[in-house]
Amino acid sequence: MKKNSKQLASWLLVIIFFLMLELFSGPAPLTAQNVNLGVSFADGRLLGFYFSISKYFNVPSETVIDIRSRYRLADEELPVVFFIARQARVEPALIINLRLKGLTWWDISVHFGLSPEIFYMPVTVVKIGPPYGRAYGYYRHYRGQKKWGEVILTDDDIINLVNLKFIAETHRVEPERVMEMRARGLRFVDIHDTIQMEKNRGQAQDRGKAEKQKGKSGKKGKGKNKNK
Repeated sequence: MKKNSKQLASWLLVIIFFLMLELFSGPAPLTAQNVNLGVSFADGRLLGFYFSISKYFNVPSETVIDIRSRYRLADEELPVVFFIARQARVEPALIINLRLKGLTWWDISVHFGLSPEIFYMPVTVVKIGPPYGRAYGYYRHYRGQKKWGEVILTDDDIINLVNLKFIAETHRVEPERVMEMRARGLRFVDIHDTIQMEKNRGQAQDRGKAEKQKGKSGKKGKGKNKNK
C-alpha cells in the first residue's frame, strides 16, 4: 500500500507540473497541437495505463505524460508511438512528427522498413472475429515469409495489435483474453484496468491465505510448547 501511495503521489506531482507548464509556457511548438486535458488525469484508470506504458517501454513517466499532453493522440495510440519508436530505434518525437504530417501508422512502419510481423503475437484460437479477424488472416497466410504480398494494416489494425501485445505481456495473460474483451467493445484503458484489478484481488487473496496459514502454524507451535 505504501509503495502504491508513493507512486500515485509521484504521478500527481508530475501531472501538476505539466498542467502548470501548459498554463505558463505560452504556445506549443508548431509541430504540436495542444489538447485540453480536462479531468482525465484524475482518472485512476488512466494513471495506471500510463504507468504501465512507462514500465513496459522503459521510458520515464514524464515522457509519457508530456507526449499525451502536447499532442492530439488518443490514449490507445500512446503504446503505438513507443512501440514503433522502439522497433525503428528512433525517438518517439520523430514518430509523432511523421504522424502529424498525415502519415498512417502503416506508412510510418513502411518508412522505417519494419515488417508487419512485428505487430503480431501467436494465438491459439482458431476462429478469430472482429476486430482482429482481418489482421490475423494476413498473419496466418504470410507468417514466416519475407514478402507479405499486398498487406496493408489500417490504423485500427495496428492500434488493436500493439495494445494486444502491450497488455498481454504487461499482465502476463493469454492474448485471447484481451481479444475477447476487445471484441465486446471495451476500450484498452478499461481492459488494462479490469485485468489489473483482478490481479490485485488475486494477490490480496493469496496474502490473506498466506497470513491465515501462518497464523495456524503459529498456533500449532504454541500448542506443542505447552505440551512440553
